[in-house]
Amino acid sequence: MPITTPTKHIDDHHFARQVLNWFDKHGRKHLPWQQQRTPYRVWVSEIMLQQTQVATVIPYFERFMARFPDVEALARATQDDVLHLWTGLGYYARGRNLHKCAQSIVDQHNGVFPDTVEALSDLPGIGRSTAGAILSLSMGKRATILDGNVKRVLARAYAVAGWPGKTAVAATLWHHAEALTPTERCSDYTQAMMDLGATLCTRSKPRCSECPLQIQCISFNNGNPADYPGKKPKKVLPIKATQLLMLQSPAGDIFLEQRPPQGIWGGLWSFPELDIDTDPVAYCASRYGGIAQHEQWPRYRHTFSHYHLDIQPVMLTLTALPLSIRADDQQRWFDQAALNTIGLAAPVKKLLQTLQQPALFSE
Repeated sequence: MPITTPTKHIDDHHFARQVLNWFDKHGRKHLPWQQQRTPYRVWVSEIMLQQTQVATVIPYFERFMARFPDVEALARATQDDVLHLWTGLGYYARGRNLHKCAQSIVDQHNGVFPDTVEALSDLPGIGRSTAGAILSLSMGKRATILDGNVKRVLARAYAVAGWPGKTAVAATLWHHAEALTPTERCSDYTQAMMDLGATLCTRSKPRCSECPLQIQCISFNNGNPADYPGKKPKKVLPIKATQLLMLQSPAGDIFLEQRPPQGIWGGLWSFPELDIDTDPVAYCASRYGGIAQHEQWPRYRHTFSHYHLDIQPVMLTLTALPLSIRADDQQRWFDQAALNTIGLAAPVKKLLQTLQQPALFSE
């Protein structure tokens, strides 16, 4: 394919028209959050879609809506109720902030979502782009978004070099996003830009031949769309290690502790942790009493955005319920039925499933 002369200037109005024409023919119009569109449904979907694929989000969104059909229902819920339905989506601060935000909307705004970017951005977990999506998609207001998909489309269209996480690069992309957002059909345009990034202007193997912006796209005309946007500088992730103590009572109940609100797995229920070099049997015998049975399960790695965690699960069945463990709000014995009602860290959920069906576990 011949490389044409790079475009020096992109016509903002023509850009929007091309995007909207493409959306009318090819845009996604049947996603669950596009039906019965309200600020609440748009907001929940936008938070779930942060760093998560549409196909993964759909069943979570549908379960969430069935359990919490409106912001009042979400505000009344306990954090455990919310995190239970969030288990597996990852980035659990999103779930905690979603809950806090619902309470703020009910308590401070009488259950009505604010209608400005500034007021929405003051709420927990809502940034400038999410605020723009809520206003545009659910209220039809002219508001600008710049999620990951839109960043990729604009970085390629304008050949904006550099990683979008850098302040200067983000500012340039916001400038273009603001200039391009039309005053009419803003809701369709917002959805169209997200769809373009998700379906055509993908991270790898972009389908440029089908893109409505091909003629205007500077990076396409330069023959290097894959160079944009710039990649995040790589860093070597440190490795940490821990033991997870899977304490089981003689009756088969499981002992769990609720983690602090901040940090990894914040607010979720997890097994007690022990330093990797400490003998788990001796530790538990001195702390909890007799050990009827113990077994080390295969070690495996769980990776977070900022480090690897090597997990050594240790299964320990106690001879009797120890007096040293007193159930309270932060630590508790759970029977099998209760485990299905609380927010669990993903590795803990996996280990509990393995406890019930050992064949599920693999290194």
